Amino acid sequence: MNDYVKLAEYIFPDVTETVADLEARYPARSLPAGAMVTRFAPSPTGFLHTGSLFASLICYKMAKQTGGVFYIRLEDTDQKRLIVGSGESLINELHAFSVNPDEGYLGEIEKGEYGPYRQSDREKLYRIVIKEMMKMGRVYPCFCTPDDLSELRAYQETNKLNPGYYGEYAKCRNIPADEAIKRIEAGEHYVLRFRSNGSYLNRIEVTDMIRGHLELAQNDQDIVVLKSDGLPTYHFAHLVDDHFMHTTHVIRGEEWLASLPLHLELFDAMGWPRINYAHLPVIMKLDEGKRRKLSKRKDPEAAVSYFLEEGYPVSGFIEYLLTIANSNYEEWRNEHLDEDKYNFMLSFDKMTLDGALFDLAKVKNICKERLAHLNKVDFTNQAYDWACKYSPELKEVIDRDKDYFMSIINIEREKDKPRKDYEKYSDILPIINFMYDDYYNEAIKLELPWNPNIDKKVFKAVLEDYAKNMHLDLTEEEWFEELKALAPLHGFCPNVKEYKKNKEAYLGHIGDLSEIIRIAISGKKNTPNLYNILTILGEERIKERFNKIYQLL
Repeated sequence: MNDYVKLAEYIFPDVTETVADLEARYPARSLPAGAMVTRFAPSPTGFLHTGSLFASLICYKMAKQTGGVFYIRLEDTDQKRLIVGSGESLINELHAFSVNPDEGYLGEIEKGEYGPYRQSDREKLYRIVIKEMMKMGRVYPCFCTPDDLSELRAYQETNKLNPGYYGEYAKCRNIPADEAIKRIEAGEHYVLRFRSNGSYLNRIEVTDMIRGHLELAQNDQDIVVLKSDGLPTYHFAHLVDDHFMHTTHVIRGEEWLASLPLHLELFDAMGWPRINYAHLPVIMKLDEGKRRKLSKRKDPEAAVSYFLEEGYPVSGFIEYLLTIANSNYEEWRNEHLDEDKYNFMLSFDKMTLDGALFDLAKVKNICKERLAHLNKVDFTNQAYDWACKYSPELKEVIDRDKDYFMSIINIEREKDKPRKDYEKYSDILPIINFMYDDYYNEAIKLELPWNPNIDKKVFKAVLEDYAKNMHLDLTEEEWFEELKALAPLHGFCPNVKEYKKNKEAYLGHIGDLSEIIRIAISGKKNTPNLYNILTILGEERIKERFNKIYQLL
């Protein structure tokens, strides 16, 4: 028995299974050629970041379009940073954006044959592999204290040396097995480290699925693989989990690119085939003309919960993320307006190498387009689903009379060029609340947006005259012609162009006269289509509102 085997048997006397046993337990997946197995592996330490949704969307789409598998693995080995319940919140938010895994950690349950999918439940697997690596001489116990490591770091900084625990500065890497056993028996605390065979002076060649051919400094760090609490570090768990879950492509943010040489060395050390890596651009934001990372602390839009709570339509937000995922998505969408967005084929080749610039104005424009093209039933149902979760006030309004709400929402909707009033569901009530008498009555108690250039006597006279015959039985074009006929009777020009030529001759133009009616029935200067509003309210309610306005004049 060599020293490494002796040390491994001493530290792991309870580990009787082997790596070969694990290979048999987790056989290769039966998938078509070219199928990708991708994963989203969040840490339960907070909210779902927009960048994480971006990455998981790409993982999901790549797996789906190749006939593969997308799964979720919860990386909860850092127990100090764990936030209770955040793992479930992450899953729920992914589900809200229709990024649903085929298998993996699903909150209270797990689905799939390659679990457990929570790292804290995979301790036995990690110990089996670590024992094997120790037998190979690639893992060793390290007894350095925090003070020892601080002293080493200070020495390296002072002498401008490459920082870290490596080579001659890894003072525990050559401790004989017998001495290590004696120190463990004496009660000394220790961690287990990976023995790197690399040198940062050497370069390795790798291929990134997005960035192509790269030359990177070889790893030389003897990283910790098993902490004193018995749980592995992220780097080591990643090796074991992605191998035995048969991940084919790790798609992650470019901040992990520096770890790639280490991860490849870990795979090589075990003699396992390397998997494919694709490093996505970090989502950036323009701040005072400068680019910076989308910040959890500074930017509400860094959390996907912001978009859910505000009521941005999920389909619109996902489409926006697809536009920053692939440069040709918008061109495809313009040519396939009626197709499902997921019919678009994502490509690593079309992904940007620079930071993807997050554009909230573009999010709003895309969402406005998507909401405008929903029919009244789909719009109402989606708005109601959102209101049930986030807006009791809007839910109560819809519950009063769903058909009435739908008639309001359908104003200039189901047509070739629909109105685009709403960016998100939270916009609905502020725009249409005047259509409900209780909201209208409260609004007119406040200061109304009177036109200061029009005398209130004229305002009242227009309303009184219009109330005599509203012409709501006519088509919109016919109704507007009757309104124009009313204009000169009160000093308004029926034609805007003519008014501009001779402003002194009139109190205003037809638009100003329309505004009088609009303010009277809504308390606002801006509303959806006036004719449609009037026909929905009906003559009786219009006259009731006029009477209330007379009292304010």
